[in-house]
Amino acid sequence: MNKQLTETEQQWLDRTWDNIQRKMSAQCARVGDRIPYVPEGGRYREDMGESDIYWWTNGFWPGILWHMYQATGEPNYRTAAEGVERRLDTAFNGFDGLHHDVGFMWLHSAVANYRLTGDQSAKTRGMHAANLLAGRYNPRGKFIRAWNDDCTGWIIIDSMMNIPILHWASQETQDPRFAYIAVDHADTVLKHAVREDGSCNHIAVLDPATGDLVAAPGGQGYASGSSWSRGQAWALYGFALSHHYTGDDRYLSAAKRIAHYFIANVSVTGHVPLVDFRSPAEPVKWDTTAGVCAACGLLAIADAVPEHERSLYQSAAIRMLRAVDEKFCNWDVEQDSIVDGGTAAYHSAKHTEVPIIYGDYFFIEAVLRLKNKHVLIW
Repeated sequence: MNKQLTETEQQWLDRTWDNIQRKMSAQCARVGDRIPYVPEGGRYREDMGESDIYWWTNGFWPGILWHMYQATGEPNYRTAAEGVERRLDTAFNGFDGLHHDVGFMWLHSAVANYRLTGDQSAKTRGMHAANLLAGRYNPRGKFIRAWNDDCTGWIIIDSMMNIPILHWASQETQDPRFAYIAVDHADTVLKHAVREDGSCNHIAVLDPATGDLVAAPGGQGYASGSSWSRGQAWALYGFALSHHYTGDDRYLSAAKRIAHYFIANVSVTGHVPLVDFRSPAEPVKWDTTAGVCAACGLLAIADAVPEHERSLYQSAAIRMLRAVDEKFCNWDVEQDSIVDGGTAAYHSAKHTEVPIIYGDYFFIEAVLRLKNKHVLIW
């Protein structure tokens, strides 16, 4: 038993892990090496490997599979994950559809595979992705550009969750240039996207010649100057991960500042985040994916702070996970996906308060962190 958990928390954790194992065993048998995103009518019907191999969430299903393989040793999870990884080679071959989210796509597939099995072809895929991300670096502005086409000076808060693949690449090759890029980019994001109160911009548009801030559009949040909750979660967890790799206390301080802002906001909404913390009171729009991602970041902070600070972050994470479980989790093994109530963007007409694959990924990761079964896949 985790000594820092209350008896009630431990009982919830054990029960939830049992539920996850039953659900994922059934789902893996149904889905296999197809690449799911959002279920329809309780089942994953669309295969993103067929409809959009470049889609940024395509690494989360293999990430779930590797988590389950590491925690249970059941070979069917590994077999399915390796199948997805091979399918993602098509995205490398196409190239033009790839952008800043190559970290999301290959950290949880190829890099996870290499970390757990030592597979050299998986390592090669991970290094390929890291080099693609490094190739997006602007040395004048000291940032990694987002997306393609006319987004030359754009950076987005999501990028903080992609740069760990650069730190991994430096560790593997003993070549510091990847980590230098990651640090430069994190510093630029910290300067232009994180506000003094711990809230964040989703997008910052920079002058590509100087790195100076030009604009801060609302992006997936309500509006410019608002506070898109999943963006807050990306930043919270992303800066905690940058601290993990660098030991730079500036990043831990940033993660804590964002965490305090996040904890304060969810405390008035039953510990489940709204899509945007600075949006009109009506209509009420939830995004559980922000909460479960933030919970992972809070647990990462708890691992990094002194003993007497730890409970603040761990307790907040558990409150959010339990609230999501109580209100939004679907444990029916005949239906796909666990976490309902995910919203892609505030103004999204299509994916509002629905199950989304990365909600399940972060929920499972957080539970495994609490179970002390987590292998870092960032």
